[in-house]
This record gives sequence, C-alpha cells and structure tokens, in this order.
Amino acid sequence: MNSAASSHHYDLVTMGRVGVDLYPLQTGVGLEDVTSFGKFLGGSPTNVAVAGARYGLSTAVITRTGHDPLGRFISQELTRLGVDARFVTQVDGINTPIVLCEIFPPDDFPLYFYREPVAPDLLLSEEQLDAEAITGAKVFWLTTTGLSREPSRSAHFSALAMRARAPHTILDLDYRAQLWASPEEAHENITVALEQCTIAIGNKEECAVAVGETEPMRAADALLERGLEIAVVKQGPKGVLAKTASETIEMAPFPVDVVNGLGAGDAFGGAFVYALLQGWDLSKVLRYANMAGSIVAGRLECATAMPTLTELEDALEGVSS
Repeated sequence: MNSAASSHHYDLVTMGRVGVDLYPLQTGVGLEDVTSFGKFLGGSPTNVAVAGARYGLSTAVITRTGHDPLGRFISQELTRLGVDARFVTQVDGINTPIVLCEIFPPDDFPLYFYREPVAPDLLLSEEQLDAEAITGAKVFWLTTTGLSREPSRSAHFSALAMRARAPHTILDLDYRAQLWASPEEAHENITVALEQCTIAIGNKEECAVAVGETEPMRAADALLERGLEIAVVKQGPKGVLAKTASETIEMAPFPVDVVNGLGAGDAFGGAFVYALLQGWDLSKVLRYANMAGSIVAGRLECATAMPTLTELEDALEGVSS
C-alpha cells in the first residue's frame, strides 16, 4: 500500500475508470461514415473529478493508464484541468483505453469500449492506494466498473474498508453491461459495496441491477434499506428522485437542446458533490446537479464540457428570473 504522504486532505477523491474519448465531430451518422474525431479526457470518475475542480474543489483521482502517449495525455489533461494526478500510475505493456461513440440526438449515444485484453484501471491494486488521501477526503466517489474484475475489485473494497462508511462515501452505480461477465455478478459485488457507502446515485436500469427495482420510489427505498443516507434515482427526461429516511424530492429536468447526453450524469455528480459540501438542503443540491447535467448535455465532450461555478449559477439565475 502506498505510504507516501498526501500534500493535504482533498475535498473530493475519485477512483476507477479512465480513458481517452474519441468522439465524432459529425452527428447523426454511424462511425463508418465519420470523417473526423475530437480527442478528450474521459472515464466517469475522472469526469466527476474534473467537474469538482471546475467549482474550486481540491480533487484527485486514483487510477491507472498505459505507459504510452495516451496515458501521458491523461495525466497532462488532469493537471491542466486542476485535478491532482499524483495517484495515476502507469502499467507497462497494456494500452490506455479508448472509447468511441455515435451521436444521434436527443437520446441515442451508443458507446464502444476498447479495453481489451484488460484496461489498466482494472489492474489497480491495493499497493497503489493512498490511505491518507482516501480516508481524509471529504467526499470519496467510486463507480461500479472498478468492481468488475480483480485486482481492481479488491482494491475498491479495501478503499471502502478504509473509509469505514464515513460520510459522503458515494457509489455511482454506472453499470456498463459490456464490462461485466453477467448482471448477476454485478449485483453480487454491488450489494457488498452498498453496505459500505452512504450515498448511491444511478438511473433506473442501474438500480435494477443493484437492487432489483426499476420503479424509482421502490428503487430508492431498496437502496435506503441497505443503510444508505441518500438514494438518488435519475429518470432521464422525467427528472430525478432523491430520498432520505425523512425526505423525498422529485425534480423535473431543465430544458436543453441535447448535443451529447453521455457527460450529463458525470456533470450531475460533480455539481452534486460541490453542493453537498456547501451544506445545502437536498432540494438545492439537486437543483445545482440537474442544471449542470443539462448544460453538459448541450455540449459535445464530457470532461472539458464541465461548467464553471459562474456558468452554473448564471444558468440557474436565468431560469429563476
């Protein structure tokens, strides 16, 4: 286990999937007809770390890349975007993953993961973990992809054990079927992880894998029964539901002309973390998170599309006036 001292305690530490997004610069056509692509930093927990940094939070990400040019691009981009990259380590002989998508607005964005024979972030082991960074973080955010394979699975469970269910330990349900052997295996491991978290965020399909429920209210209740403090169920165009033991809030989405919906959930997550750390009530937390998701759904890329706090508050003021 990494015993190197962290320079300070972070507001937000994320852990897990990273890659390079190659997104088409033409929309409404299949990949076979695309003629040019943009290259962007990607990977859900990585995007959330960038989103947090946009709001002035001190953030770091724990992950691994290939020892290759795209791996160097990831570390450089993280640093440029204000995320501490000291916990990003390289794996020799394994390529940094790339992800391609097709863009068919408003709601069809097929993803194609190139993570074979194995992604470096799934080779994250307990030796790469920094206990001080993990236990000292005000918010610790991980996604279920890291549970899909060893040694990453054991590393994630070890990190959760370090947290000992400390406040603001967040599991992004982020289920990607193509990255798992089966939904049953995912359910089994997600069940264990939920017992060590305090907040879970996912859409209806992800809740079905996690707790066997798709109806939002029942899914939220099932998550709370695992001992969580906050359950958030995203419902796409129907908005979002958040529930605690004493409070239930449903909120419609803000209208947006969708360009690419793939980064909206990560934008939601970054703003959720920021608002949570301000100590605001749950309704205001959801309002900020919802608006951030809407803003990024109207942009092409993910990480570099995350709004600043000024952009977010200006947008919220615009719908309030």
